[in-house]
Amino acid sequence: MLRRTTAALAGSVAALSLLVTACGGAGPDTTPSKATTGKVTFWSFLKGSDHVAEAFNRSHPDIQVTFENVPSNQEYYSKLTNAVKAGTAPDVAVVEYPHLPEFATQGKIEDLSGTLGPVVKERFPEAVRQLVDLGGRTWGVPRDVAPLMLMYRKDFFTRHKIAVPTTWDAYRTMTEQVRKADPDARGGVLFTDNPGLLTALSWQAGAKWFDAGQDSWQVTLDDGTSKKTAAYWGDLAREDLVRSLSAADPFWTSVQKNRTVAYVCASWCAGAHQATVPDQKGKWAVAPVPTWDGKPASGMYGGSSFVIPKGSDNSGAAAEFIKWITTDPEGMKAWVSSGTSSMFPADPALVPVTKAAFGTEYYGGQDLYALGKASYDAVRPGWAWGPVMGTTNTALVDQLPKVAGGTVSLPDVLTLAERTTVAQMKQRGMRVTAP
Repeated sequence: MLRRTTAALAGSVAALSLLVTACGGAGPDTTPSKATTGKVTFWSFLKGSDHVAEAFNRSHPDIQVTFENVPSNQEYYSKLTNAVKAGTAPDVAVVEYPHLPEFATQGKIEDLSGTLGPVVKERFPEAVRQLVDLGGRTWGVPRDVAPLMLMYRKDFFTRHKIAVPTTWDAYRTMTEQVRKADPDARGGVLFTDNPGLLTALSWQAGAKWFDAGQDSWQVTLDDGTSKKTAAYWGDLAREDLVRSLSAADPFWTSVQKNRTVAYVCASWCAGAHQATVPDQKGKWAVAPVPTWDGKPASGMYGGSSFVIPKGSDNSGAAAEFIKWITTDPEGMKAWVSSGTSSMFPADPALVPVTKAAFGTEYYGGQDLYALGKASYDAVRPGWAWGPVMGTTNTALVDQLPKVAGGTVSLPDVLTLAERTTVAQMKQRGMRVTAP
């Protein structure tokens, strides 16, 4: 077992095994309990988690899973961190991809290389494996992915003879045409309280915000590609071609009132849209997300994995539960049994399960999962999340509401977030070098 040393703080960042102890405690236990029976506690904020636990318990009499619903967003990650420190952590917990490196580098989760690593290698494509395999080790098992898509009001576009854009130049033209056709309508949204879409669009454009080198991290939130993406969306917001809105109620209200007639989102949006705006059935369609050169390219806006927190009392049974809920068809059926869901499984073999459950009526018979697969296949490889994404995201969200008003430019928001991120990484003892 690895021990905490000063060298570990300044050593190889690529080998996360040297950094997992940066905030105290011993390194990852690579030989968790082999027992596959007993009690398992399960924390999740994902819809359907209660159904999943119940279905697992019915089919696995030797393992009893107790589910606890937890708050989402940063409040949840603080709760999980405190539970690990207090020795009261659950056996299984959800961790979204952007937060996984932070939990790994701080030694809050178990190394799953020897238990679930072979499953991850066998079942999941590179685009999602790279998000859970860090420093040559496996830290989580993917549940779902969130490839980008374009949602648009087909009836509005047809009535006003507006073409569905395939490039970002054409997308800008579309937003101009939408506003001209209806001064109250807009063809896009810049979310003011969620940096995930900006991140996904930077990823799609070819940016790589973080890179773990041989002995240090490189952080490039404001590289040329990211600045180009940010300048584009910042201009759209300042010129009132897209709306600056909260990702919660104000956004959905704008959709219900026909004020948002197109927006970029991800695969999960289709189900959320259908459940939130059921009366617009047949009016919406989905298209590939536009790209800079017209060639297929995508990023991910969301997605989650499951981990075994440090201090689990029954990691063997926990691993069995995680495997079932991420790779078994019955587990996937349980996820989508609780209501409308367009979740796109990270395991391609499970796509037929969710596709069959979703249906095609709302989108006029359109096969959203075929489009989702094409977007998943087009996700650019090489993206990595940083080790302090909570800090990074907070720095972005603090400034996003100011972009539309012109008091700050979106490229400058990236520069500020980079400085804040680097400062926090150095404070935690990580070495950061210029690219």
